[in-house]
Amino acid sequence: MRNIYFLLLPIFLVSNLYGQELKNGKLDSLFSLLEEHNKFMGGVSIFKNGEEIYQRSLGYVDVEKNIKVDAASQYRIGSISKTFTAVMVLQLIEEGKLDLTTSLKKYFPDVPNAKAITVEQLLRHRSGIFNFTNAQDFETWMTKPISKKELVQKIASHKPAFAPDEKAEYSNSNYVLLSLMIEKITGKDYATELEKRILKPCKLNRTAVGSAIEPDKNQALSYVKQGSWMLAVETDMSIPLGAGFIISSPTDLNVFLNCLFKNKLLKKETMQEMTSLKDGFGLGLFSAPFYDKTGLGHGGDIDGFHSQAFHFEKEQLSISLITNGIDYSLNDIMIGILSIYFGLDYPLPVFQSDLKLEENMLKVYEGNYTSPNFPLDLKIFVQNGVLNGQATGQSNFPLQAYGNDTFRFDMAGIEIVFHPKEDFLILKQAGQQFKLSRK
Repeated sequence: MRNIYFLLLPIFLVSNLYGQELKNGKLDSLFSLLEEHNKFMGGVSIFKNGEEIYQRSLGYVDVEKNIKVDAASQYRIGSISKTFTAVMVLQLIEEGKLDLTTSLKKYFPDVPNAKAITVEQLLRHRSGIFNFTNAQDFETWMTKPISKKELVQKIASHKPAFAPDEKAEYSNSNYVLLSLMIEKITGKDYATELEKRILKPCKLNRTAVGSAIEPDKNQALSYVKQGSWMLAVETDMSIPLGAGFIISSPTDLNVFLNCLFKNKLLKKETMQEMTSLKDGFGLGLFSAPFYDKTGLGHGGDIDGFHSQAFHFEKEQLSISLITNGIDYSLNDIMIGILSIYFGLDYPLPVFQSDLKLEENMLKVYEGNYTSPNFPLDLKIFVQNGVLNGQATGQSNFPLQAYGNDTFRFDMAGIEIVFHPKEDFLILKQAGQQFKLSRK
């Protein structure tokens, strides 16, 4: 639910597109490379015309216990939960129990600007409500249980980020409030409504509201790469609620997308409203352009889990990708999947072996780096024998050595070349280059 990268990345890169059939061999080769170089753990599913035509699972539910993932493994899907929440809110509107113009004041009067905030603004991230996961103290309480009353109080305690409907800006607070609104209106808990309204109609057998992770029940733990796979922090699921507490599998996510886009959950007119974009946001959906094609869906990040699930209606194509451990760019993997599916000229990635440097060799790079042309300061430090970077207000990320004072963080496509004697570094990402000097 919290972005760990300090530069925004595009959802997909684009160029020419030619429709061709899926080439399983090359797609297998891509995932075999990721597995061989320990770059990815998780699963992928591809549906065509409502049927699964490709599925693969790599890595472990539990690394320490050597429990491998399979097609039925469940993962935390983070913000993809928002699409489920949006569907249920829209169902309540169809039932006449709510309206897009309903004021937030009716349910949460203590939230700043509640009288002026509508349900539609919450769904489209136009409320201006501060994103509580960006709070400076969030990481100090994210692993502890919290009551719904306390959570609303935390959201209400922050000043608005902007006036309602002034612009669009992503905020998990919007969907926490929407999920609690569902409970207030129905008198039932979110899990009960989810089961009745989506899971049973769509026959989703591996989707549920999550709790503490149980690997023995084929629920994947999540990991971060710190030389080897290290267990990631585990957010208590009383915190994200309908903004990010659902667990699922790649196959189930595709079943859900097909159920939704075949109008089995919402009326056609409601779907038109849900898929209409304003400043890039629909109602619980956003777009994913790939060449002249456009998918609709959502992405998710929570702890060490990262996910993407998109449906291309014209092509009747759905792709869901979930990872519980990654040392590469999830965006680049999705680009690879789509490029292979559509028969593009796609060179498989080449992974160089990273170097193992002693801690005393890494310490020469430590320091705080700044530049008037770069919006954030960058701290470089050694932790547990691994060189890390950390931008202002963001989580730290590991850097792998590749030689000649060159380090990379493949998940975000970052390359850093150090010049320790001259006290500066060159940061490269997404075709841009910045020089930062050590203080």
